[in-house]
Amino acid sequence: MKRLTEQKWFIWLTKYWFVFPIAGFLLLTAVVFFGYGERSYIAVHDNMDLFLAQFQMLKNTGSFFKHGVDVPFLGGISRDDLPSEFSLYTALYMIFPTYTAYILGILGKIVLGIFSFRILAGELSGDSFEFYRPVVYMTGFAYGILWVFPAFGFAFASIPLCVYILVKIYRGGRVGWYAALFAYPLVSYFSYHGIFILGYLLIAFLWLSIRDRKPVWRLAAAFVILALGYMACEYRLFGQMLFSDEVTIRSTIVTADLSAPEILREIGTVWLSGVFHADSVHGKIVLPVCILYFAVNNGIYLFRKEYRRLLCDPFNRIMLFILFNCVVYGLYNCGPVRTLVETILPPLKGWQFNRTVFFNPLLWYAALCIVLVRCYDAGKKWMWAANVIVCAAVLAIILTPNRYNDLYATCRNRAYEYLHGAEVDDLDYEQFYAQELFREIKEDIGYQGEWSAAYGFHPAVLEYNGIATLDGYLGFYAQQYKEDFRRVIAPALERVEATRIYYDNWGARAYLYSGTDLSIVSASKTVYATDYDIYIDVDAFRDLNGRYIFSRLKLHNAEKAGLRLTGEYAADDRSMEVYVYTAEGSDP
Repeated sequence: MKRLTEQKWFIWLTKYWFVFPIAGFLLLTAVVFFGYGERSYIAVHDNMDLFLAQFQMLKNTGSFFKHGVDVPFLGGISRDDLPSEFSLYTALYMIFPTYTAYILGILGKIVLGIFSFRILAGELSGDSFEFYRPVVYMTGFAYGILWVFPAFGFAFASIPLCVYILVKIYRGGRVGWYAALFAYPLVSYFSYHGIFILGYLLIAFLWLSIRDRKPVWRLAAAFVILALGYMACEYRLFGQMLFSDEVTIRSTIVTADLSAPEILREIGTVWLSGVFHADSVHGKIVLPVCILYFAVNNGIYLFRKEYRRLLCDPFNRIMLFILFNCVVYGLYNCGPVRTLVETILPPLKGWQFNRTVFFNPLLWYAALCIVLVRCYDAGKKWMWAANVIVCAAVLAIILTPNRYNDLYATCRNRAYEYLHGAEVDDLDYEQFYAQELFREIKEDIGYQGEWSAAYGFHPAVLEYNGIATLDGYLGFYAQQYKEDFRRVIAPALERVEATRIYYDNWGARAYLYSGTDLSIVSASKTVYATDYDIYIDVDAFRDLNGRYIFSRLKLHNAEKAGLRLTGEYAADDRSMEVYVYTAEGSDP
């Protein structure tokens, strides 16, 4: 009886061993982030300096569902320029405190990625799925834990779900699948993925209709329904794109035109390393495995003269798809190609069509999954090799300190503090937003919603704390305001040519720039600045109704610049010091 029980346990572990690393990682992630709470170290770039502050602003102003209102940054921009309320990710921030919502978003993205990958693989593998279950779940797990752009984590993780629904529709699924497709944009994002999914769907309709020698009307209907779903969920975005005559900074964004060798270098770089918003960490394990398999597998096809299989092998097609996306990424830096796209589709002027590369993380792990499945088919020894490979791929993702690996950053920094008895220079979430400090400042100066700006740190900190800012970070706002704000920072831009080019050619970060250093905007306890003077046109600042400047530097030329020091403040742990200046002559 004992031996029989042991055999049952062994069989169960053989089938379901993947449960332990998946459950263990989810538990570890929850324990670390909820255990340390807001003392965790969260990525700042395009995250805490952007979307988290925007969600908090919507919460502060009760504007998630409002229409015809402005939100208090960049001098007041339309609520329609911020994320839609009809998004499951946005809903987290409506319901929970911002930090909690962010962590639930990380956990939810992992679960969604595993679920999406599993159901798609189950649909495509059919009755064989049970045999392949361990590597399918582990590959889906690897895909789910990729540290991609956090605000669009659901959009990345859910791509296999969309493909699954479309496969069901193509295979003659019931009407309910069309309803599921209409609802899919709740976990997606049009500008990053939706427009490309629709493009790929159109290509699939044309290709399959030619192959099957009759129109595949189910996919045509799916195209219309998915497009309507995106319009419904992101109606604010479509309204701004299609029905607003406001000229935005997209019209003046300048993209570098590269030479042919530079474009080829870009293609090779993104193929090898990906891009930071969609870091697939494939270079360490996945890429070598896929290259080796590609060489061996296709070598066999050539040796056997099975040339048709070269073209029909799903693995080869995926690798070709990856290369195609990399080529598109490179061609975005080719002026004539961009001009052609903007001529055909004028509303997309300034739009980054090279975001096709955002689909490569899924494609790399889909390719890996095919390799592992075929290893399972090759026998027990290869099954163990497949299990080792996928576990190594997972470990590579967990242990790679890329931009958005908040778990690694938190564990590393907390371990350093424990071992050395001293804090790192990075600001954790609580220190970065410094809510207690700014609550004290607002009370002390009697803040009543006056327009302000940040110097030496991200305006997002002020926005998060309910302070209206003339500065800010957004990739889509009025060109006229960009020009108005430029008057404020013109003295600094005139002194640093690189900064002038950065602002004039892009302008998404409308910040108070240094007149000496390339950047003094700091997400650390130390502010790295060589010049404690500020270079602004205070009259232009007042013309925009600006009153306060919150600075992390004690300005040496405040009086000369037309600013009066109103107060000096510091966080209890001295992680941040803030000096509040009032523009002379502004209304009391």
